[in-house]
Amino acid sequence: MFATKVLWSTRAGVLWAACMLCILFLGSAQAETFYKLSTGQTVYVPVYSDVFSSPKKFASKMAVMLSIRNTDMVNPITVHIADYYDTKGRLVRKYYASPVNMAPLESIHVYIPADDRSGGEGANFIVKWSSQKEVNVPIIESVMLGRDLSIVRPGQEIRGRAE
Repeated sequence: MFATKVLWSTRAGVLWAACMLCILFLGSAQAETFYKLSTGQTVYVPVYSDVFSSPKKFASKMAVMLSIRNTDMVNPITVHIADYYDTKGRLVRKYYASPVNMAPLESIHVYIPADDRSGGEGANFIVKWSSQKEVNVPIIESVMLGRDLSIVRPGQEIRGRAE
Protein backbone atom coordinates (compact mmCIF):
# COMPACT_ATOMS: atom_id res chain seq x y z
CA MET A 1 0.00 0.00 0.00
CA PHE A 2 2.83 2.39 0.88
CA ALA A 3 4.53 1.65 -2.45
CA THR A 4 1.29 2.42 -4.31
CA LYS A 5 0.94 5.81 -2.56
CA VAL A 6 4.57 6.68 -3.28
CA LEU A 7 4.17 5.62 -6.91
CA TRP A 8 0.94 7.63 -7.24
CA SER A 9 2.49 10.73 -5.65
CA THR A 10 5.55 10.40 -7.89
CA ARG A 11 3.37 10.12 -11.01
CA ALA A 12 1.23 13.05 -9.87
CA GLY A 13 4.37 15.09 -9.18
CA VAL A 14 5.78 14.32 -12.64
CA LEU A 15 2.46 15.17 -14.27
CA TRP A 16 2.22 18.42 -12.29
CA ALA A 17 5.80 19.36 -13.25
CA ALA A 18 5.12 18.59 -16.91
CA CYS A 19 2.01 20.80 -16.84
CA MET A 20 3.97 23.66 -15.25
CA LEU A 21 6.70 23.39 -17.89
CA CYS A 22 4.07 23.52 -20.65
CA ILE A 23 2.50 26.61 -19.11
CA LEU A 24 5.90 28.29 -18.77
CA PHE A 25 6.84 27.35 -22.33
CA LEU A 26 3.57 28.62 -23.78
CA GLY A 27 3.80 31.80 -21.69
CA SER A 28 7.32 32.52 -22.89
CA ALA A 29 6.37 31.80 -26.51
CA GLN A 30 3.58 34.37 -26.23
CA ALA A 31 5.90 36.91 -24.62
CA GLU A 32 8.29 36.65 -27.57
CA THR A 33 5.57 37.66 -30.03
CA PHE A 34 4.19 40.49 -27.89
CA TYR A 35 4.56 44.02 -29.20
CA LYS A 36 3.06 47.28 -28.04
CA LEU A 37 1.36 49.97 -30.08
CA SER A 38 1.08 53.58 -28.94
CA THR A 39 0.53 57.13 -30.16
CA GLY A 40 3.15 58.50 -27.76
CA GLN A 41 4.97 58.14 -24.46
CA THR A 42 7.11 59.86 -21.90
CA VAL A 43 10.10 57.59 -21.22
CA TYR A 44 12.60 57.63 -18.32
CA VAL A 45 16.06 56.39 -19.38
CA PRO A 46 18.67 55.70 -16.66
CA VAL A 47 22.27 56.71 -17.35
CA TYR A 48 25.41 55.60 -15.54
CA SER A 49 28.26 57.99 -16.29
CA ASP A 50 30.22 56.75 -13.23
CA VAL A 51 30.36 53.15 -12.02
CA PHE A 52 32.18 52.48 -8.76
CA SER A 53 34.18 49.33 -8.10
CA SER A 54 34.09 49.89 -4.34
CA PRO A 55 32.24 52.39 -2.17
CA LYS A 56 33.01 55.53 -4.19
CA LYS A 57 36.76 54.86 -4.31
CA PHE A 58 37.43 53.94 -7.94
CA ALA A 59 35.06 55.39 -10.49
CA SER A 60 35.01 54.03 -14.00
CA LYS A 61 34.07 56.99 -16.19
CA MET A 62 31.61 56.08 -18.92
CA ALA A 63 30.73 57.71 -22.23
CA VAL A 64 26.95 57.72 -22.73
CA MET A 65 24.81 57.41 -25.84
CA LEU A 66 21.05 57.86 -25.76
CA SER A 67 19.66 55.84 -28.67
CA ILE A 68 16.15 56.38 -30.07
CA ARG A 69 15.02 53.95 -32.78
CA ASN A 70 11.73 54.18 -34.64
CA THR A 71 10.75 50.52 -34.92
CA ASP A 72 7.68 51.12 -37.07
CA MET A 73 8.18 50.10 -40.70
CA VAL A 74 5.46 52.38 -42.11
CA ASN A 75 4.82 55.42 -39.89
CA PRO A 76 7.00 58.31 -38.72
CA ILE A 77 7.26 59.47 -35.12
CA THR A 78 8.16 62.83 -33.61
CA VAL A 79 10.60 63.23 -30.72
CA HIS A 80 9.60 66.34 -28.79
CA ILE A 81 12.25 66.35 -26.07
CA ALA A 82 15.35 64.50 -24.94
CA ASP A 83 16.27 66.27 -21.70
CA TYR A 84 19.29 65.31 -19.59
CA TYR A 85 18.96 65.44 -15.78
CA ASP A 86 21.62 65.08 -13.09
CA THR A 87 21.71 62.89 -9.98
CA LYS A 88 19.65 65.45 -8.01
CA GLY A 89 16.95 65.62 -10.70
CA ARG A 90 18.02 69.04 -12.00
CA LEU A 91 17.82 69.74 -15.73
CA VAL A 92 21.36 69.82 -17.16
CA ARG A 93 20.71 70.14 -20.88
CA LYS A 94 17.93 70.12 -23.46
CA TYR A 95 19.06 68.34 -26.62
CA TYR A 96 16.38 69.33 -29.13
CA ALA A 97 15.31 72.96 -29.56
CA SER A 98 12.46 71.87 -31.85
CA PRO A 99 10.71 68.53 -32.49
CA VAL A 100 12.62 65.95 -34.53
CA ASN A 101 10.64 63.98 -37.11
CA MET A 102 11.89 60.42 -37.53
CA ALA A 103 11.13 58.40 -40.66
CA PRO A 104 10.15 54.74 -40.38
CA LEU A 105 13.11 52.68 -39.06
CA GLU A 106 15.23 55.82 -38.56
CA SER A 107 17.58 56.06 -35.56
CA ILE A 108 18.94 59.11 -33.79
CA HIS A 109 21.25 59.47 -30.83
CA VAL A 110 22.70 61.88 -28.29
CA TYR A 111 26.33 61.42 -27.22
CA ILE A 112 27.83 62.53 -23.91
CA PRO A 113 31.63 62.07 -23.68
CA ALA A 114 33.20 60.29 -20.70
CA ASP A 115 34.82 63.51 -19.47
CA ASP A 116 31.43 65.27 -19.13
CA ARG A 117 30.73 65.00 -15.38
CA SER A 118 27.62 67.21 -15.35
CA GLY A 119 25.11 64.36 -14.82
CA GLY A 120 26.88 62.46 -12.07
CA GLU A 121 26.41 58.79 -11.24
CA GLY A 122 22.60 58.89 -11.19
CA ALA A 123 21.82 60.87 -14.34
CA ASN A 124 18.86 60.21 -16.62
CA PHE A 125 17.07 61.31 -19.76
CA ILE A 126 13.40 62.10 -20.18
CA VAL A 127 12.26 61.47 -23.76
CA LYS A 128 8.83 62.42 -25.10
CA TRP A 129 7.64 61.20 -28.47
CA SER A 130 4.35 61.05 -30.37
CA SER A 131 2.81 59.85 -33.61
CA GLN A 132 -0.32 60.70 -35.59
CA LYS A 133 -1.24 56.99 -35.76
CA GLU A 134 -0.70 54.03 -33.48
CA VAL A 135 2.83 52.75 -34.13
CA ASN A 136 5.21 50.16 -32.73
CA VAL A 137 6.81 51.82 -29.71
CA PRO A 138 10.36 52.96 -30.42
CA ILE A 139 13.35 51.40 -28.71
CA ILE A 140 14.75 54.06 -26.38
CA GLU A 141 17.83 53.03 -24.41
CA SER A 142 21.11 54.26 -23.03
CA VAL A 143 24.41 52.68 -23.98
CA MET A 144 27.36 53.34 -21.69
CA LEU A 145 30.93 52.46 -22.56
CA GLY A 146 33.97 52.65 -20.29
CA ARG A 147 37.48 51.26 -20.45
CA ASP A 148 36.59 47.71 -19.34
CA LEU A 149 32.82 47.86 -19.08
CA SER A 150 29.75 48.44 -21.21
CA ILE A 151 26.14 48.72 -20.04
CA VAL A 152 22.88 48.92 -21.98
CA ARG A 153 19.75 50.09 -20.14
CA PRO A 154 16.26 50.23 -21.63
CA GLY A 155 14.00 53.19 -21.05
CA GLN A 156 10.81 52.78 -19.06
CA GLU A 157 7.48 54.38 -19.91
CA ILE A 158 6.37 56.70 -17.11
CA ARG A 159 3.42 58.36 -18.91
CA GLY A 160 1.24 57.61 -21.89
CA ARG A 161 0.79 59.98 -24.82
CA ALA A 162 3.40 62.76 -24.83
CA GLU A 163 2.04 66.29 -24.90
